[in-house]
Amino acid sequence: VGNTIIKALYPANNRSSKIDNFRLIPFSSGFIIDFTEINKEGVKPFTLPQKLAETYDKTRKWLDNLELEFVPDVNKYIASGHSMELLSIAEALQEKEISDIADTIIQQRRAVQVILISGPSSSGKTTFMRRLSTQLRVNGLKPIPLSLDNYFLNREQTPRDKDGKYDFDALQALDLKLMQQQIKDLIKGETVETPIFDFVSGCRSHKTKTMQLKPDEILLIEGIHALNPSLLPNISRNLFFKIYISALFELNIDIMNRIPTTEVRMIRRMVRDDRFRGLNPDTTFNQWDNVRKGEIKSVFKYQEECDVMFNSSLLYELNVLRPFAEASLEKVSKDSPHYATKERLMNLLSFFKPMDSAKIPFNSILREFIGGSIYSD
Repeated sequence: VGNTIIKALYPANNRSSKIDNFRLIPFSSGFIIDFTEINKEGVKPFTLPQKLAETYDKTRKWLDNLELEFVPDVNKYIASGHSMELLSIAEALQEKEISDIADTIIQQRRAVQVILISGPSSSGKTTFMRRLSTQLRVNGLKPIPLSLDNYFLNREQTPRDKDGKYDFDALQALDLKLMQQQIKDLIKGETVETPIFDFVSGCRSHKTKTMQLKPDEILLIEGIHALNPSLLPNISRNLFFKIYISALFELNIDIMNRIPTTEVRMIRRMVRDDRFRGLNPDTTFNQWDNVRKGEIKSVFKYQEECDVMFNSSLLYELNVLRPFAEASLEKVSKDSPHYATKERLMNLLSFFKPMDSAKIPFNSILREFIGGSIYSD
């Protein structure tokens, strides 16, 4: 049908008549249904998810090479006593990809001065950054982290959402003018006094941090706005290397039942919140809708801006996460408004044969959620 705009033509008493205009866009081996608003010319500009599709395709080809398609295929590996073989291959694949990304940055070093990393919640950004930094240092380049959080405006200056609450996910919650000027100065090799934000008081501290980039150093910036072109609009794009990271879990239960990647990230977050942040699953579930809204508003729409996309998912991870997740979910009582979520996740986890976590490498992305990471501060 090409980029065809279609109006749902059904009787008025049919629910389908409520559907607005939409487009069917042929893409890859299927198509995309686009429900976004149509402009005056009758067409809504749409960025095809080429890099996302390529990342999925790369993972699918890798699974095909291992003759893995469904969850029972992984369960068979574990039941047959070959879980270490599976674990080693999965971890080696990620290490190779991180090494390849570092090599690409080194090859572009004459132009690249800043690495920008973004991705949705529970993608494993912290561990990925540390492992990438290690690979860059192996190549003689020292990454210097710069936290966007330190550029938050004082609480009273923070914009509010439509409900009157502080909108910390808004780009305008950052002191963009100061941040943009300081990054320009750092790229030039000048010394700057970067701010330090005090999250207890909600105000910028009187203390600052002195920073200057040396010839063998590169700036490393991570945050939900890192891929947004409006973050650093007046600096040449050639100076940036942009990385998007997400957990794109691709194993399906069977030919009819897929596993949403969002569910995997929510399980990761729930386990980490319960084990290390003092937050019970009800609190995690209460926050999840707002987390998702922030991702849709500030993360997903800019994913195609990246130079490279990294899939942080590990094909064995739900097998390892199952015992931790089940222990957390047991804390959700029958009178909880999230009891249905508990039941859904319990059902999902029941398809995965538990796997011992003891032999997971201490630099694995999964360690960020279950504990024992060498990168824990």
